[in-house]
Amino acid sequence: MGSTLTLRLPKSLHGRIKDLAKSDGISINQFLVTAAAEKMSALLTQNYLEEEAAKGQRKNFEKVLKAVPHIEPEPFDQL
Repeated sequence: MGSTLTLRLPKSLHGRIKDLAKSDGISINQFLVTAAAEKMSALLTQNYLEEEAAKGQRKNFEKVLKAVPHIEPEPFDQL
């Protein structure tokens, strides 16, 4: 079992969470666990991408770009 965390929420926020959880067929606890996991995932993904970008080298980027064929995009994919 996980740990316990006590939160103080404004009544309006609590009410909205309660309604959304109910409409989704889950408990308030599960709603909040999922919301926290989604937020954590977004933040960790951003950090991961920033770390990977910092490792990049311009010469490798240019090498990959040179391998891309010089053709016009399909009509549905044009800007």
